[in-house]
Amino acid sequence: MGIGEGGGLAQRGTISESESFEVVAIAMSPSKRHITKPICEITYGLREQGIRTSVLVLESGAGVPPDSPYGGAPGGSMAGMNEKEVFQIRRFKLALIHLGGISGHVVHKAKSFLRYVDIPAIVVCEAPVDYEDFAKVGIITRLVRPPPGKVECAGVIVDLVTGVVRGVSCPRDKLNEIVIKVKFWLSKVDSKEVILGRNNVG
Repeated sequence: MGIGEGGGLAQRGTISESESFEVVAIAMSPSKRHITKPICEITYGLREQGIRTSVLVLESGAGVPPDSPYGGAPGGSMAGMNEKEVFQIRRFKLALIHLGGISGHVVHKAKSFLRYVDIPAIVVCEAPVDYEDFAKVGIITRLVRPPPGKVECAGVIVDLVTGVVRGVSCPRDKLNEIVIKVKFWLSKVDSKEVILGRNNVG
């Protein structure tokens, strides 16, 4: 199934676009028809603050990536991002990636999704991960870089928001933290202080 377009918060494999390409909130494939909490609340919260935010629901966001050392259930789905989704995301200034509560899955999903997407990203998840966790698997982060020759992703993680649980309402303090960090990094991108891709983060 390809990526369709919708005016509301969309189904699996669809994108709901705002009027400009500022922030894209990337949601894992939902188990039901609509995006579950808290990605819907996060998106509305950002839009209420004047941050033009689009939502992309991945076609294959569930499960674990094929190259992850954490095996999924037999016959289970494999997480990944298709070529069309990569193209969609590259049009934006900043990505907000919403992941889950298992540290190993969070790190390796982020690696899979940022492998070919050369824009700065904020990871929002439940798991208590840190920048070193991502750098260990080859992702450049704002504070920690992989060893020389070990960079495996085009994208850069510029910030983290942990303690956000999938499937439940986003606490007000966490929503405020997300809004503050998104505003900060958008301003950095607009002022050209963030150098994208495999370079340093300003």
